[in-house]
Amino acid sequence: MSDATGTTTAARLSLGEHAAAFDAAAGRARDEQWAERLFARDPSLWSSDPRVQAAISQRLGWLDAPRHFSEQVAALEGFGEGIRDAGFTAAIVAGMGGSSLAPDVFARTFGTADGWLELRVLDSTDPAAVAAIVDDLDPLATLFIVASKSGTTTEPLAFQADAAARIEAALRSHHAGRTEHAGDLMIAITDPGKSVEAIPDHDKLREVFLNPPDIGGRYSALTYVGLVPASLIGLDLDALLASALAMAGACREPDPTVNPGVSLGLAIGTLARAGRDKLTFLADPEILTLGAWLEQLIAESTGKRGVGVVPIDREPLGPPDAYGRDRVFVRLRLNGSSGAAVADADRLVDALEADGHPIVRIDVADPIDLGAEMFRWEVATAIAGAVLGIDPFDQPNVEEAKELTRKLLARHEDGAARRVTDAAAATPLATESGLALHGDAPLRLSATGESSLVGELGRHLARRRPNAYLAIQAFIAPSPSRDEAIDRIRLLLRRATGCATTAGYGPRFLHSTGQLHKGGAPIGWFLQLTSDHPADRPIPGWPYSFGQLIDAQAQGDFEAIESHDLPIVRIHLADPETGLAALEAALGSALELSIKAG
Repeated sequence: MSDATGTTTAARLSLGEHAAAFDAAAGRARDEQWAERLFARDPSLWSSDPRVQAAISQRLGWLDAPRHFSEQVAALEGFGEGIRDAGFTAAIVAGMGGSSLAPDVFARTFGTADGWLELRVLDSTDPAAVAAIVDDLDPLATLFIVASKSGTTTEPLAFQADAAARIEAALRSHHAGRTEHAGDLMIAITDPGKSVEAIPDHDKLREVFLNPPDIGGRYSALTYVGLVPASLIGLDLDALLASALAMAGACREPDPTVNPGVSLGLAIGTLARAGRDKLTFLADPEILTLGAWLEQLIAESTGKRGVGVVPIDREPLGPPDAYGRDRVFVRLRLNGSSGAAVADADRLVDALEADGHPIVRIDVADPIDLGAEMFRWEVATAIAGAVLGIDPFDQPNVEEAKELTRKLLARHEDGAARRVTDAAAATPLATESGLALHGDAPLRLSATGESSLVGELGRHLARRRPNAYLAIQAFIAPSPSRDEAIDRIRLLLRRATGCATTAGYGPRFLHSTGQLHKGGAPIGWFLQLTSDHPADRPIPGWPYSFGQLIDAQAQGDFEAIESHDLPIVRIHLADPETGLAALEAALGSALELSIKAG
C-alpha cells in the first residue's frame, strides 16, 4: 500500500472569488468544533429538532466502519477463500444504489486476481440486462448475493426469484438430491431483525452477513456491502481498510483547513450556496468508476428540501467556454497515470482555473487508496449537509416513485399481461422514425394538435431554466454502444444550451440521483427513455415480468417528477440502437431551430 501520508492530505482548493466565503465557513467550523462533534456523533451539527436528531443518531455508524471491519478481515478473507475453494467461478451482486455501486467500483477498478471469482453486478430490471448478466454463467458455479439493507427492496428480491428458479432447474437436471437447495448457492448482506427475516428462504442461505443497522446504504462501502464482494475477487482488504483508517484519523483534525474531509465538505457546501452547485468530476481512467459511487452519495445525501449539490459524472469534456458559471470541477488524479485522456483533463482544469472556475484537486497515490477516498467523501458529504442546513442521512423523496410503481404493478395481480406505461392509455404527442414522444401534463395541455417530433422536443427544450441540469433517464438495458450514444446526446445538449448534463440507467438511478431529482433545487429538465421488450423475462412466482416491472418503474418516476412541476418527456424507442440515433438527429434539429429563433 502507498504511504499513509500520501492518502490523507487535504484537497488543493482554488476557489477564486469564493475564498472569503470558505474562510468564513472554516472559521465557524473551527469555533464550533465541527470535526470533534462529528466523531462524537453529535446530531446537533445538522439539526436542532429533537426528532431529526434522534433519526440522525441512528445513522452514524459509518464513522467506525474502517476500524470495526478491519477486525473482520481474517473472517472475510477466510470466507472468500472458502468460496473459491468450493469451486465457484463467478459471483453476482444483486443490489441497487448503495448496495451495488461499491462492489461495482471494486470490480471495475481492480478486476479479478488470478484464481479468484469474476464479479458481476446486477442492478437493472430490464429483461435484456438481466439476461446479459446471468444467462452465460453456470448457475451451479455462481454465488448469488442478495444485497438489501431493508430486505424488502423489490429489485434484489426479483433477481433472487429468478436466480432461485435457474439454480433449482440446474440442480434437477444434474439429478441433485432433495437435500440440495438453491440457498446453498446464495448469500445475503442485510441488516438484522426484520430486514433479514424479509428475505425469502433466509434461513436456507449459505451465509448471511448482518451489517450494523446504524449505517445507511450509501455510506456502506466499507462494510460487508463492499467488503464481501471484494473478498471474492482477491482484493487486499487489509490495505484497503488501512487506507480508510488513515483517512479517518486525519479527519479528526480540529483545524478544518487541513482536515481532508471537513475542508472538502466546507468547500462543496459553500460553493453550492453561492450558486456553484454542479460538482463535476474529472477522474483518471483507472479510477473512473469512483464517480458513480460519489454521484449517489452526494445526490441522495444533499438533494432535498429544495437545495442540493448536483454531481456531474462522466460528462464528455469540452473547451472552457462550454461550461456555465454554476460549476465546480473536481480533478481526481491517480499518481503515475498517463495518456491522452489524462493530459486532456489536466489541460482543461488549468484552463478552467485561469477562467475563474473553482477547482478541487485530489491526488490518489494508488488505486487501493479508494478506501481512503470513500471515507474522505463520506465525511465531506456529511459536512456539506451541515453547511446547507439539511439532514444528509435521510431520503424523504425516494419513496414517491416506489409508491407510484407499486400502484401500477397492482394492476397485474389479476395476471393481466399488458404494458404498464402511459403508452397504452395516452396518445403520443408525436411519432416519427421509430420514436414516440409522450409529454407531461403542461406539454400535453399546450399542444396544438399538429405536432412533430422536432417541434415537441423544441417546446420541451424551451422549458429549461437558465441554471438547469439536463438529465437523461434511460430505462433501457445498458451497453457500451448505448453509453456512447447517450454521451453524444449529452454533448449535443451542452454545446447548444451551456447546461450541465447528467445520465443514468433506470431503475439504478432511482436509488441514487432520484432523490435529488425530486427533492433538490427545482432546476432539473428530464428526458426519459423507454423501449420495447421483444424478449421479456418472467419473474418466477410473481404476477408480472421484468419488462412490466421496469415499465412501471419508468412510469412511476415520470409521474413523481411531473407532480413536482418539473419538465419531463418520455421518448419510447421501438429499438434502442436505431432509436438513440434518431433521437440524436431530432434533438440536433430542435436545438438548431431554437438557436435560430434566438
